[in-house]
Amino acid sequence: MAPEKTNKMDLSWIPNAISLSRILLIAPIIILFVNNEFGWALALFTIAGLSDGIDGYIAKKYHWDTRLGAFLDPAGDKLLVAWSFGTLAYLGHIPVWLAIIVILRDVVIVAGSFMYHYMVRRLEGDPTFISKLNTGLEFAFLIFVMSRAGFGWPDDITVTVVGAAVLVTVVISGYDYVSNWILSARTEV
Repeated sequence: MAPEKTNKMDLSWIPNAISLSRILLIAPIIILFVNNEFGWALALFTIAGLSDGIDGYIAKKYHWDTRLGAFLDPAGDKLLVAWSFGTLAYLGHIPVWLAIIVILRDVVIVAGSFMYHYMVRRLEGDPTFISKLNTGLEFAFLIFVMSRAGFGWPDDITVTVVGAAVLVTVVISGYDYVSNWILSARTEV
């Protein structure tokens, strides 16, 4: 007897496609930065930022989370943030030292997660509250910087205060990841 065909379409690929589209938006956003088209860059960046919440929501709601998605989602965030901070620092819109600290934190997290995963035990990718707050502040800061560059709003003090919040959460969340890995590795040994 032949297996029964169902008319139900498998849509579990949607969250991964959304994450991948966020990664593909990075190049046009960077090109728009370089060409001083901050209005269009802001629009694409906002779409990319919103896609971060949408893919996670869909994956959790419909139980469509996959190992690929567990890699693509944070990779999309980190690549978008790193390229945006790096390019905007190069163009003089944000301090170079802040871009270095933000990018260095992400490098430490990626390298540390690989080391932990392969040297200690399989790492499940559940970001902490402080890490989620940091990501949200980084996105808000980048939106404010683009808006300031393109439209002259918000004022410098607002951008500075959000930038300071990014700095604080970068340091705390980076420390949180590393200390948790070390503590967990010690209990595994």
